[in-house]
Amino acid sequence: MREQSVVEKGFYGEFGGSFIPEDLQKVLGILDAEFEKYKDDPDFQEEFRYYLREYVGRENPLTFARNLTNKLGGAKIYLKREDLNHTGAHKINNVIGQILLAKRMGATRIIAETGAGQHGVATATACAMFDIPCTVYMGKVDTKRQALNVFRMELLGAKVIPVEKGQGRLKDAVDAALEDLVANYQNTFYLLGSAVGPHPYPSIVKHFQAVISEESKRQIMEKEGKLPKAVIACVGGGSNAIGSFAHYLDEQEVRLIGVEPKEAPTMAEGVPAIIHGFKCLTLLDELGNPQPTYSIAAGLDYPGVGPEHSYLKTIGRAEYVSVTGEEALEAFQVLSKTEGIIPALESSHAVAHAIKLAKSLSKDDCIIVNLSGRGDKDVNQVFDMLDNVQ
Repeated sequence: MREQSVVEKGFYGEFGGSFIPEDLQKVLGILDAEFEKYKDDPDFQEEFRYYLREYVGRENPLTFARNLTNKLGGAKIYLKREDLNHTGAHKINNVIGQILLAKRMGATRIIAETGAGQHGVATATACAMFDIPCTVYMGKVDTKRQALNVFRMELLGAKVIPVEKGQGRLKDAVDAALEDLVANYQNTFYLLGSAVGPHPYPSIVKHFQAVISEESKRQIMEKEGKLPKAVIACVGGGSNAIGSFAHYLDEQEVRLIGVEPKEAPTMAEGVPAIIHGFKCLTLLDELGNPQPTYSIAAGLDYPGVGPEHSYLKTIGRAEYVSVTGEEALEAFQVLSKTEGIIPALESSHAVAHAIKLAKSLSKDDCIIVNLSGRGDKDVNQVFDMLDNVQ
């Protein structure tokens, strides 16, 4: 076992950091320096904004869910429409930013991990456009329940590698991707999809996903003339949620609410521990190892969470709640039938809590739900689940 290295930069309170082998620390040190060099560079920003506009399709709407609001009789519900992005989810925001960084660093190969497949599809899409070879690691269990996304990635030219080790889920895909990076760091850029991992990845992902709240904050002021009572987003690793929260962190009157699966209650039951090279709230088994998790939403199926979310919970700035798979499945159907919008199962967890919260608030209040992705990828899975119930 190589000596582990700890860097002080990149901590959120006690969470975060970089607990990785020395040779990999050198690679991520270069990544950190390049990110700091380019993140606010005018030319980089101009190119990033160009692709967000011309390729991703931003800015996307903040849609008033009139029918759902009227049905519930409480606060106005607004949906931040990340589902309308090219590739169908928020993941493409971060992918575009990181792949532009990879180009400037001279990478000739991109690797990624994926759970629900949306990050993998977004990465494969960008790699096709920029003509860079792409390998995506995906848990074998997830390749089966998200077979359509596997086909999409392969259609886009990516090599999808099913990971059989462990549970064959998202955690195991991350393990495999990190092993690849250690072996091939000379020419490989690991395009990490969530706000997790060793520093500087949580900072990088937040930076590129912050466009979500940058837009929604301006949009809600234009529509309502005031800030929302709450911003709600689902939380697995936490990329869409940290992007949804970023520009509201200093607005103390705005409640920030992350929603996780009750079947994988990392925020509710996790303890501080190191996983995948960083410290966060983590679900551990009796032996102190990451606990097997399960959620009907593959993208939320992770025993850890982003370090900034862990910190926001401990200082009380953000609230984290859980909903059951059954509640998410019901919300999936309710939003489809009331608004003609089929949400991803991940997003359905946020919708489920928003339905509860809206009922308890005044009609003068408004809340924003980040619709992190669309449900095309989940329709076959939901069909099977509902068919088994009947």
